[in-house]
This record gives sequence, structure tokens and C-alpha cells, in this order.
Amino acid sequence: MTTIGRGLQPGGTHLVENQPEWRVDVDEYALNLPLTQGVEAFGAGWAGDDLHEIGALVGSEDFQRDAFLAHAHPPVAHTFDRWGFRLDEVEYDESYHRIIGSAIARGAHTSAWADPRPGAAVARAAAFMLFAQIEPGHACPISMTHSAVASLKESPWIADTWLPRLYSREYDRHLLPASQKPSALIGMAMTEKQGGSDVRANTTVGVHVSGHSYQISGHKWFCSAPMSDAFLVLAQTRRGGTEEGLSCLFVPRVLPHGQRNVFRIQRLKDKVGNRSNASAEIEFDGTVGRLLGEPGRGVRTIIEMVQRTRLDCVLGTAAGMRQSVAEAVWHARGRRAFGRDLVDQPAMTAVLADLALESEAAMLMGLRLAQAFEAEASAADVAFRRLATPVSKYWVCKRGPQHAYEAMECLGGNGYTETFPLGRRFREQPVMAIWEGSGNVIALDVLRALARDPESAAALQDELASTQGAHRLLDAHVARTMALLHEIAKDDLDAAAAHARRLTEDLALALQASVMLRHAPQVDAEAFLSARLGDDRGWQYGVLPRGTDAAAIVARH
Repeated sequence: MTTIGRGLQPGGTHLVENQPEWRVDVDEYALNLPLTQGVEAFGAGWAGDDLHEIGALVGSEDFQRDAFLAHAHPPVAHTFDRWGFRLDEVEYDESYHRIIGSAIARGAHTSAWADPRPGAAVARAAAFMLFAQIEPGHACPISMTHSAVASLKESPWIADTWLPRLYSREYDRHLLPASQKPSALIGMAMTEKQGGSDVRANTTVGVHVSGHSYQISGHKWFCSAPMSDAFLVLAQTRRGGTEEGLSCLFVPRVLPHGQRNVFRIQRLKDKVGNRSNASAEIEFDGTVGRLLGEPGRGVRTIIEMVQRTRLDCVLGTAAGMRQSVAEAVWHARGRRAFGRDLVDQPAMTAVLADLALESEAAMLMGLRLAQAFEAEASAADVAFRRLATPVSKYWVCKRGPQHAYEAMECLGGNGYTETFPLGRRFREQPVMAIWEGSGNVIALDVLRALARDPESAAALQDELASTQGAHRLLDAHVARTMALLHEIAKDDLDAAAAHARRLTEDLALALQASVMLRHAPQVDAEAFLSARLGDDRGWQYGVLPRGTDAAAIVARH
């Protein structure tokens, strides 16, 4: 990970030639012209100075080295101390603490809630993407803390004490009572072995004690960032002899008087993706939790939180796509093959351009969606986000893994090593499609939104109407998609479910094409529409329509 003495190998056995320089000490925001223009277009231009500062930070050698170290030295669980007392702690490398501390200090978690000015949600989305572009693991607790605010704020018995800490830009790694910490991070423990996404099948039980307090017993199969200060937990609650149903409970790691809550870490998951952030199986046994929202209305309590974590899945995937494009283009510009720079080889230029188009469309879709979550969002935007969130989450996140693979291939053998970042990225992208609902769950949510919320369908159609007549390919695609939507609406549930993915993909492509037409340069928008909706579209990256100015697209990225 050092650049010292490059080209001067000890012993003189060989010189290293025809290898690009390390892509380091750059302003990732300044170099990402589509993002800088998108932030301006979606009303957050005022955040430019802060985003440039973040861009320089995450592009620095120190930050990139910390990203490498946080994965090279993964978290370690300590269930007991040397005398046999329960600890249930997870030790993270110092590099991880530096990364997450930097993200919190710059408001990548809750700045849009803490300072809800126009464009705040877009600015926060851009900050989140910049940090997640270089190190994705820490983005999980950052996202959960941001999203949990939506569930906490309607329960003043929790919100009054905890929200000021969630809004804080200080980071304190220690497990302390809330009264002794200026800040807090929030995690989630929802899914169980027997249910997964079907949270209504949960068997964890919460027995009412007094007031808003319950005692919880049960096992959770996935708990991300187990060293967070508190967790949102779904449990089947009981009050007296009455079954209340599935409720959402707020579980602090440390109780107000300083005693640690029962939060038994069974083991850490050996994940396919990032190594920097821990995910654990945990056990509750008389654990204290407090009710959020209404008893028996747990799903309703967390629904807005889920929408925001799904938004962050879109943003996180777009961040990964940007890293893939940046590294692939950098490599191609710094390496020669068959007599000319690799970036100028037409076959490679086409691949890079296609990857860049995918990245730009994902990013713009993410910013448009973030705009719909502004504090002063219009009724139309609120309706739009109810449908556009699962549509975007399904499509953008599905595109992530193949995009990462193709970019990794651009680096050849270097891309397939863990010392370059694209191997980590390739392993990370699938989690965005799995977390907060895998493909089928999300596609069925699209059907539910269409069936239960006619306003969301109308808002999405209004969004597409803004570019009606702007391009024949999009007009034809929207007409086909609306026809499919109306056909599916006549089907019974099983018949509709069989076509849910097709409808979701068509809606997503329509939205991406529309946002590209509105906010991308003509050469990018035309190439994207032709490559994704045209008759001669290909199935792999790099199959662009004849006449595409691939070099111009790559130059912009």
C-alpha cells in the first residue's frame, strides 16, 4: 500500500513498467462530474464546499489505507472476559473507528434530519455515497442510524432522549449509558432463522412489564453492527393475558443505571461481502426493551425506516458503481496494450462507456429518490417515493454485481486480487440486493404499492409524463409498461406475482431513462436509451449502438 521507491526494486531484479499510478490523493467529488452536476440539479448546490472536503478526505492516501486495513483486520467477538463474565463485545480495528468517525463528523448519517433545509436530503445522499464509494462496511450503521429516526420520532418517550444523540456529529465507540454519551448509533435486529423477510413469522417474545417496557426473549439470525448503542427489534408482544401481535421495541445496549442489557452475541457471521463491519447472531433472555409506536403495529412502525434503508441500498450500489468506473477508467488511462493506451482501444472504450452510463443512471435515480425524502417533500413526492423506492431498489441493486465484475475484468489479473479495491466491491454489491428485501420481496412490494396506493401509481406516471415526447424509445417503452401494468392489475395474486419482476424492471428502466433525459448530457442520455431500450441492445456491457461517442462518455467520467 505504499508508493515509496516505485520502479526501484531492491536487488534490481526487475523494473515495474506499464502499470498505472495508485489512484490516491484525489477529490472524489470534483472528479465525479455527473455527481457534482446532479447535486446542483436536485437543489443541494449549497453543499458543494462540504462535499469537496469529503471528496478530498475519502480520496486521500490515509483514508484509502484505512479502508484496506478495516477489511484486512476484521472485527473479533469477545463473548466472555478472562474470568468468565459475559462481555458480548466486538473489537474493531482502529481504521474502522477512524472511518466511521469521519463519516459521522460530516453528517453522512443524520444531517438531513438535524438541519432539514431544502436540498438537505440530496446533500446527505451525496455525502453518504462519497464515503460508501471507498469503504462500504461502515455505511451499514450510518444508514441504520439515519433511517431509524423515522421510527423514533413518533414516540416521544424515546425520541426526546435519543434523537439529540443521533443528530450529534461526535463519535464515541464505548458502551455507556445514553446519559454519559453525546452521540449514538442505532442498529436493527429483525430477522429470524425460520422467517427471514417474513417477519410476521418471528417467534421472539416481548412480555409487558410496566409503562412502555417489555422483557424480550428470543434469537435473531442477523444483527448488523452489534456494537451500536441501541437496536430496533421486532417481537411478538404480550400484555397480561393478551397477545398484542408483532411490535417494534427499542433495545439499548446499556441500561440507564449503567448495567449492560442482556445482548448475547452468539457468533459473528462469516459474510461474503465486507469484512470491516460485524454482523452477528444474538440471543435475548429477559432483555429490556421499550415500545416504539403502537403495540401490535410493528411493521407499520418500521415502514418509513425500511423505505430509507432501501434508499440507502440504491445509494450504496450507485457508490459502488462509481468506484468501479473510477478504478477501471484510471487503469485504462495508465496502461498501454497493443500499441496504444488501453482507454483508446475501441473495445475497451465501449465497455468503459457502458459502465459509466450505468453508474450515472443509478446515481441520478438515487438523487431523485433522495429528493422525494426531503423534509418538505410535496404530497406528490411522498406518493412517488412509496412506489419508486422498491422499483429503484430492485433494479439498481440487481445491476450492481455484474457491473462490479465487468469493471474488475477491466483491470485484468490485478482486479482479481484483494490488494486492489474491486475485489472487495464485487463481494459487497450483492448485499444491497439482499438487505431489506431480496428481489422477489421487493417486486411483490411493487405490486402491493400499486394495489393499495393508487396515488403512488399516479405520481409515478406523472413523473414519466415529464419526458413524454422527448424520445421515441422511451415513449414506446412507457406505453408497453403501462399496458403491462393494466394487464397485471386484472390478474389474481399468483398470476400477478409471476410477472412482478418484469413489471418492476420495466418501471425502473422507464424511470432511469426519464431521469437521464432530464439531467444527463444528450450524448449520455441518447446512448443509455439506445443501449437499454433500443432494438439492437446487447446483454453484456460494452455492446453499444453504432454511432455512440463512447470516448466522450468516458472523458466525462
